[in-house]
Formats: sequence, structure tokens, C-alpha cells
Amino acid sequence: MAQLDELCGLETVKAEVRSLMNLVKVRQLREEAGLPTPPLSLHMVFLGNPGTGKTTVARLVAGLYKSIGVLSQGQLVEVDRAGLVAGYVGQTALKTQTVLQSALGGVLFLDEAYALAPGDSPNDFGREAIEVLLKGMEDHRKDLVVIVAGYPGPMERFLHSNPGLESRFNKSLFFPDYTAGQLLEIFRSLCQKNGYTLSPEADTKASAALQSLYDHRGESFGNAREVRNFFEDAIARQADRVAGLSAPSREDLMALLPEDLA
Repeated sequence: MAQLDELCGLETVKAEVRSLMNLVKVRQLREEAGLPTPPLSLHMVFLGNPGTGKTTVARLVAGLYKSIGVLSQGQLVEVDRAGLVAGYVGQTALKTQTVLQSALGGVLFLDEAYALAPGDSPNDFGREAIEVLLKGMEDHRKDLVVIVAGYPGPMERFLHSNPGLESRFNKSLFFPDYTAGQLLEIFRSLCQKNGYTLSPEADTKASAALQSLYDHRGESFGNAREVRNFFEDAIARQADRVAGLSAPSREDLMALLPEDLA
């Protein structure tokens, strides 16, 4: 939970995960006390744009479920359509079953899940993968959690594409875009973790650049991924600048100056 709390923003997501953990813990206590426990689906839908922390939270959820004894292993297996669907008849089921086996005891995280059910292709092999997934979720319901993720609109259509999906994925978490201030916080964190110092002028320039990035974001805005790209561009420019110094000091090696930022 401490790792979850350290994440930038995502206050609603953190609160919902905490609430879910409480629900599971109390359910376990009721079982131990011999009290009835209503069915509880632990599978989830993560809705949001890229770079909003969905994979990171899925990994933390896997660890949390392991820590309270819901899952035996707690590993996270990430997969997308390409990891489940084969190009010819009969192979998709085998491919999907192999992935399911690797995820037993942990969390299977299916990103851009809607790609399995393209609306314009009723004979698409993705539908076979969905059927195998649903069967696997039923067969291994005591030791497998599946989290599907993607953009809100397409994910809604995906869940409506198969009655089994709607019934099993009844909990959704929404991951909002980071604000400009949170993007700056993420950038400062990247600098600190990687041993770079921002001069006050560089910090001001970074703030303005990330504000502009946020103000002009489009549908495919990458959030934290955009910040990482911004950071990597900055350290590349810094390297070009520092390489030209005759005897750079430790401070020179660490300092990010305004001219290092785009």
C-alpha cells in the first residue's frame, strides 16, 4: 500500500484499491468465522489513456493480492492481442491457454483488450481468445485475476461484445490524465531518481514546457510516457553539452540547465 500511495496523483484509484482490499480482507474473516460470503469477482477493468499508471497499479494489485493470500504467486503477466491470437485456425486457443498457464497464481493484464473484438470482423480469431479466457477465468477462479485495460469508449464496446465479459468484469477503475503540475512532479522525480539536478531556471523552463505539452494534448496523449521522452531528450542534450567540457565536475555531470530542455 505504501508503494501505491507513493504514485503521483491517482487519488480515486488508490481509494478504490484500498476499499477493494478491505472488502477482500473482511470477506476472509467472515469465512474464518463461518459466516456466509457472497460471490466476489476480483477481475477488473482499467480505463484510461496511455501512460496513466495502469500497468504499475496492476503490478501492485498482484502483490497486494499475494500479500493477503488471495493469489499464490502474485506475478503480473502482461499481454496484448498479438500475445493471444494466432494467424490460423486452431492455434489461437493453444496460444491463449499457454498465456493463461503462465499467469496462474497471479494477474493477467490484457492491454488494449478491445483489439480482441473488432466490431467489423465477426469471424476474427480474437473472439476465440475471449472464449478461452472466459473458460480459464471460470476454471481457475480461485487463483487467477484478469485485468483488462484500454481507452474508455472502445473498452465499453468490448465488454458489450460478449455477455460473459460483462458478468465477470463488474468493477472499473478510471485513470485520469495527469495534470500539468503532476507531469512536472513526475519529471522532477525522474531527475532525482537518476541523479540529475535541476537549476531553478531549468525547473521553470520544464514547468512551461510540460504545461504546453498538457495544453496541446490530443487523444493519443501519452501522459507519463511523454514526460519520460522529455526527460530522455534533456539528458541527451546535457550529454552533448557536458562532453564538450574539458574536465567536467560531479556537479557538471548532474546539472540540467535551461539549454538542455527543449
